[in-house]
Amino acid sequence: MTETRSDGPSTGSPQPARQSPNGRTTRRARGAGRPTLDTVARHAGVGRGTVSRVINGSPKVAEDTRAAVLAAIKELGYVPNQAARTLVTQRTDTVALVVTESQEWLWSEPFFAGVLRGITEQLAEENMRLMLTFAPRDGDRSRLESYLMGGHVDGVMMVSSHGGDPLPERLEDAGIPIVLCGTPVGFRPLAYVDCDNRSGARQAVEYLAERGHSRIGIVAGPQDMAVGVDRLNGYRDGLRGHRLPVEERLVAVASGFDEASGIKAARQLFDDAGELDAVLAASDPLAIAALRVARERGFSVPGDLALIGFDDSPLAEVSEPPLTTVHQPTETMGREMARLLCGRVRGEEAGPLVTILGTRIVVRESA
Repeated sequence: MTETRSDGPSTGSPQPARQSPNGRTTRRARGAGRPTLDTVARHAGVGRGTVSRVINGSPKVAEDTRAAVLAAIKELGYVPNQAARTLVTQRTDTVALVVTESQEWLWSEPFFAGVLRGITEQLAEENMRLMLTFAPRDGDRSRLESYLMGGHVDGVMMVSSHGGDPLPERLEDAGIPIVLCGTPVGFRPLAYVDCDNRSGARQAVEYLAERGHSRIGIVAGPQDMAVGVDRLNGYRDGLRGHRLPVEERLVAVASGFDEASGIKAARQLFDDAGELDAVLAASDPLAIAALRVARERGFSVPGDLALIGFDDSPLAEVSEPPLTTVHQPTETMGREMARLLCGRVRGEEAGPLVTILGTRIVVRESA
């Protein structure tokens, strides 16, 4: 690449002279093109390769030389060419977040907002960019798979993975580092971050049982997702621990974790269960649905029926009454996903490839 220079008469005020890090006085021409790697090298009084090593973070550069190059970069306003840098480092400094649900799900699911905040905060610290994309299970994913495997991203995070989804294994087999949000179901173990869903649900049932509730139903989540399976198993653990009946008619499984799915499941639960004095819902939106159905059937909460959700989302605080719920650290989950993925991208092997975060009960007025 060549640098253009104007030797003709100038108009307006002359450009101020500048002192380069090596002591030479330089003048940058008005209207000159954007500075190049060679421009920075001349300005700093070093070779082009030295500038490249500084930009790519090589430790094989003396500190005074590194300081001179960085000063030249700042003075000239040099911005590295990402395409050229990718050729050298074989990295794009971009990772993808693949959501295996519809866009409508994304904006209606409070759980995702916390995870996304954590991801973006951690990636900012890692100097990595984020690409958000959708891959619903019933859609054509061929173009997305080709893109993700075509060297456009350094790694992939996936949210809301369902059992039998082939995409995670295909990416892993193609050498693309991947981290899942949630325990994998139906395929070999991969790197993932999750909260202790089973323990959280067990804690919720124990809380209800210790307050005298004995007919405890559940609006469970989808059983093709580990989170749904684990929370249902935790519910059963809690019942057994207090020698309470484990009856299938006390279980209604929702097709999703959203309120619309919860309405149908909650109606089934109230139809099938007979007498109930408490309900655990596998998410806060499912708990809101159960609250609506309880009122349809003439039950007051918490007077006639205790109700506990799962998430500790903003919905829990603004519900009427405010929801007792199981807190899961969604922002921490997002941060840990991004940290783990960036470590895999860099080839680091420090620490386990699985992170399980703790949960706790947040007591409000519904139970």
